Amino acid sequence: MSDVERRLRVAVLGSGQIGTDLAIKLSKHDEFEIKVVSGRRGNSPGLDFVSKRKIATSTQGIQTILDLGDEIDLVFDCTSASDHKIHWPLLKRAGISAIDLTPAKLGIFYIPNVTPPITFQFGEPVNINLVTCGGQSASPLVHAIKQVARIARIEVASNIASLSAGPATRANIDEYLATTEDVLLKISGAAEAKAILVLNPAEPPITMQNTLYFSLMDHESTSEALLNDAISTAIRGIQKYVPGYRSAMKSSFVQNEFVVSVLVKGRGDYLPAYSGNLDIINSTAIEAALEFATALHSQESFGG
Repeated sequence: MSDVERRLRVAVLGSGQIGTDLAIKLSKHDEFEIKVVSGRRGNSPGLDFVSKRKIATSTQGIQTILDLGDEIDLVFDCTSASDHKIHWPLLKRAGISAIDLTPAKLGIFYIPNVTPPITFQFGEPVNINLVTCGGQSASPLVHAIKQVARIARIEVASNIASLSAGPATRANIDEYLATTEDVLLKISGAAEAKAILVLNPAEPPITMQNTLYFSLMDHESTSEALLNDAISTAIRGIQKYVPGYRSAMKSSFVQNEFVVSVLVKGRGDYLPAYSGNLDIINSTAIEAALEFATALHSQESFGG
């Protein structure tokens, strides 16, 4: 690694399930230097877990990150949509870029293999929004179908284990649905998009499953084989960063709708493997950070 291509200095804001799992994922990548995981609870199990792995922790929330200032290139906000709306103006004023893992919708949407590469002006902090877990799981499939057919309406039903939905997830359900529907409309070009989230209390806990219902224009003349090829290609792309992402059944037309169903199994870094909804957002955060680092290093190599 050259002097210019230094390790990206990162901080994790929030020590709940997502923040803790993300810290462990980041620690497995040589490209990142974790400066701190900062929460607000003195008795946080997450902070205790990461501190035992020689990762610096704090209970002072965003203040610790602001105090570090230019020692940090990028912050992962793993709190809530309402908290991120408070955090971002402070981070922006401090010149610190953020990857937002909440459905706050303040920044640019980022979905691997779908949205344009991350770009920003040197010295200007950027806010990268990861949409929602349902949005990350469904959007590449929607994008793939759009390449071969015209979509009139899209509905996405996400079924996740109740145990994988923490307090922030439950508090953000309205924002989750609105943000997911917004990105589906943008990507599909459809006139209507609907998102549904089910918190399933089944025991043992279920693995995340997303089912997509496509109402297609001219569906009678649309090749099912062509649609399935597009879905298979999209799934292989997602598996490069979420290995546990796979088809749950053969995609096919059912009563004039093309139905696609996928399972998302996590890696089990900190969270149980059934928490694919949390794993996919964290795996996407890593992809976004790597892309951000590439853009930052490119600008540094030319002196901004």
